[in-house]
Amino acid sequence: MHRLTLELANAIIAGALGRAKEAGLKPLSVAVLDAGGHLIAFQKQDGSSMLRFEIASGKAYGALAVGMGSRWLNATAIERPHFIEGLSAVSGGRIVPVPGGVLVRSKEGDLLGAVGITGDTSDNDEMCAVAAITALGLAADAG
Repeated sequence: MHRLTLELANAIIAGALGRAKEAGLKPLSVAVLDAGGHLIAFQKQDGSSMLRFEIASGKAYGALAVGMGSRWLNATAIERPHFIEGLSAVSGGRIVPVPGGVLVRSKEGDLLGAVGITGDTSDNDEMCAVAAITALGLAADAG
């Protein structure tokens, strides 16, 4: 597998929303980006609040920007806030440095894209992304 298709992106979204339902989470919003940071698919559950697209895509975009899941960005924001400020500036404010942005890799380790989820706690958002990615036989990198 060399790229993230619309069919695969939609399967990731369905898996993430299914896991959220099983866990009884708040309404989620899920963005799937290709390896170049372009949106492939997005869904927002009924009851999700505004700005959820921006947050979900910002988590995924941030993971792609640094090549690590957004949990790494969250830790770096605490340790090196100046770095995250600079990263935010050069990205035009597109990066959201909290857990919930997870890289999607092939079984061989090739980068395919990223998933960003928002709506519940960051840990739960990340859990749904990882569950959906791994259920499809892909590798998830949460950082």
